[in-house]
Amino acid sequence: MTNKHSDCRNFAPVDVAKGICHRTKDLVITDSLLCENFLNLPKCRNCHLFKPDPTEPVMGLCRAEKDQPWTYADLVAITCQWYAASE
Repeated sequence: MTNKHSDCRNFAPVDVAKGICHRTKDLVITDSLLCENFLNLPKCRNCHLFKPDPTEPVMGLCRAEKDQPWTYADLVAITCQWYAASE
């Protein structure tokens, strides 16, 4: 999966198509090319405890929880106490 501006910690969304870069204060298009200052935003899909669903690419299971609930792959995990970036 290719990273987008919306996958960067410096990105603040304005709407579905654009946002503002916290670093430069410039308006950026969500799907445009990344800059050299990209900082990976913790998302479930980047966690070693996330198990993607082979039939539904936007969903998966959180193996941190005992009952392994469904979760969105793009769910922001900044406040998740179990998040650990996958290798």
